[in-house]
Amino acid sequence: MTETISKSRQLAEVAFGKTQTQFLARQRALNEHDSITTARAEKTLRLRTARLEKTRSDMLAASAIDQRKCVKQA
Repeated sequence: MTETISKSRQLAEVAFGKTQTQFLARQRALNEHDSITTARAEKTLRLRTARLEKTRSDMLAASAIDQRKCVKQA
């Protein structure tokens, strides 16, 4: 059973295939962009947390040094 497809049907199939390919390529690009954005946000949060912790520990160390100086002077 051989089925003949009309010329307009063939054109429609080709057009649909192109549209489908473009859609899938766009989806892949968006998914990749989303994963990059998520990774960047996670890294930023991790670095911000580390920076704040270091600042906090530096301030505590400076405070302890100041207290020792005050005790020695007294």
